[in-house]
Amino acid sequence: MINAGIAGLGRWGRVLVDSVQGKSDLIRVSAGCTGRRHLAEEYCAEKGINLQDSLDDLLADDSLDAVILATPHGQHREQVIAAAKAGKQIFIEKPFTLTKADAEAALAACEKAGVVCAIGHNRRFLPSMARLREMATTGELGNLLHVEAQFHADGGLNYTDEHWRASDSESPAGGMTGLGIHSLDALISFMGPISEVTAVSERRVLSVPIDDTTFFTMRFASGVTGYFSTCFATPRDWRIQVLGDKGWGEMRGHEKLTTSMRGGGEDVTTYETVDIERAELEAFANACTGDEAYPIPWSDIVHATAALEAVVTSAETGETVTL
Repeated sequence: MINAGIAGLGRWGRVLVDSVQGKSDLIRVSAGCTGRRHLAEEYCAEKGINLQDSLDDLLADDSLDAVILATPHGQHREQVIAAAKAGKQIFIEKPFTLTKADAEAALAACEKAGVVCAIGHNRRFLPSMARLREMATTGELGNLLHVEAQFHADGGLNYTDEHWRASDSESPAGGMTGLGIHSLDALISFMGPISEVTAVSERRVLSVPIDDTTFFTMRFASGVTGYFSTCFATPRDWRIQVLGDKGWGEMRGHEKLTTSMRGGGEDVTTYETVDIERAELEAFANACTGDEAYPIPWSDIVHATAALEAVVTSAETGETVTL
C-alpha cells in the first residue's frame, strides 16, 4: 500500500482522493495541504487526512511514500524538483509544466533522485481510447491520413476573478491547460511527435481574462495532418477521429467508439464506464512498487509540454511554430 500526501484539495484534488480513499488496496491518502486550509478542514476530517500547513511539511513526513500534486501549473517545476530531492514518488496533474525547459528540468531532478513521476492524463485509461490507439498504431486503419479532435466544456463561464485558473499566465490559450492538453497527449500517443502547429485563440464571451475559443492545425513528424479545437464556454464534448485509407475510428465521449472500414458500414461499440482517476492512481502505485512501468513515458510528457508551448506561442504571434 502506497501512503501518499496530496498538495491541493480543491475540486480536482478531492476527485482524486475520492477515487481511491477506502476503495483501493494499492494507494491511500493520509496527509494533505492546500492553499486555503479552512476550506478543507471538514473534508480532511471526514476522509481521515492529516491536514498540514504546506508542501514542505508533506515532504518532511517520513511516513509518506509519495506526493500527489493537484496544484497550479506555474508551481509544478519547483514542486517536482523539491519532491524529487526529498525522495518522494510523484503523481502530478496536467499540464506537467507550461514550458519544455521547465519539464526537462523537473524530470532531470526525478531521474537524478530515481523517483517515479507520473502524470494525470486519465483518458489514457479508457478502454475506448486503448482500442482506438491499437487501431491507429497496428495498421488496422491502413495508412493514416488525418486526425480531428475537440474537447469543449463550459468551465470558463463559472470562473471568477479570484479563481487561480482565471488568468492568462495559468490558462494561456484558453482551454488548452484544462482541456486541450488531454487531447494533445492522446494524439501524440496515437500518431507520434508533432512537428508544427498553427493556432488561433480568442476571448469572445468570458468575463475573466482568458480565451474561450482556441483551435489549431498541426502536422506530425510522420506527415499526417490534423486539427483540434477547444471552446471553454459551451457544454462538454469530447471527440477524437483517426482517418486512414482502410477506415476510420471515432471516440465520442468516453465510452463510445464508432468505426467504419472501407467497403462496410459503421460499427458502434459501447464500453463499460471506468473510474479513470482510480485507474491512473493505481497505475502510479504499481510503478512506485516496481510492479510495472507507468504507461505514459517521460518523452511523451516533454513532447506534450512542448506542443502546448508551441500552441501558446503560435496564438500569440500568429505564426506557425516548429517543434
